[in-house]
Amino acid sequence: MTNGNEGDIRIGIGGWTYEPWRGVFYPEKLAQKRELEYAAQHLTSIEINGTYYGSQKPASFIKWREETPENFVFSAKAPRFATNRRVLAEAAPSIEKFFSSGIMELGDKLGPINWQFMKTKKFDADDFEAFLKLLPKTVEGREIRHVVEVRHDSFCAPDFVALVRDYGVGVVVAADSEFPQIADITAPFVYARLMGTREEHEAGYAPSDLDAWAKRAGTWARGEVPEGLATFAEPVPSAPRDVYLYVISGHKVANPAAAMELIRRMG
Repeated sequence: MTNGNEGDIRIGIGGWTYEPWRGVFYPEKLAQKRELEYAAQHLTSIEINGTYYGSQKPASFIKWREETPENFVFSAKAPRFATNRRVLAEAAPSIEKFFSSGIMELGDKLGPINWQFMKTKKFDADDFEAFLKLLPKTVEGREIRHVVEVRHDSFCAPDFVALVRDYGVGVVVAADSEFPQIADITAPFVYARLMGTREEHEAGYAPSDLDAWAKRAGTWARGEVPEGLATFAEPVPSAPRDVYLYVISGHKVANPAAAMELIRRMG
């Protein structure tokens, strides 16, 4: 999916357990315990959602690691207990608990951690920087990639972009959604969540829209910002960057089809 002048492109969905996918994405007679194995054969990444709501057992992460192909990558939503708080500077215990809960058992298959904030959370530069300082650059000798998903218009500002750039933290590119879009490159990777699949399209998006998102993924992989996306600061120098693109929410039953169509278009 890449060449020497591009980063790796990973495309997938959020989670893998969703009853309406049976008979649409998953074969009717597929055992439920084999859903992840099946999904991982057709996608190149999955964003784990369960970690947002509570701790998972180390044995679960080991199982997920072993059920997926060698080159598969998981991203994970960080626990809401770390981000849904008035004073972000007080999040250290939740962050430490998360990284000691077993997620490191994913090993080489651990991709970025998505720290999602509520849409009521406003940008406070001092408090947000205090939070960024709490995010570990490495855990157990392994480099950790962090991305923040901010959902209030106050983050659409050069000061915010400059701040996360200083810490090498990515910003989720919210696509086709009600949330503000911040497409500035702030990290060695790009993390996009496509939220606009619709029922009238078999693959969630019209073919022309799938073509457009595939082209944007390629542009990101070359380290450039695609045209037509909202940015708020001066661009950074172009360099190959890894891309993580997930088809999330919207008409959810079509999301695996949209992700597979994007993978096909990337060649």
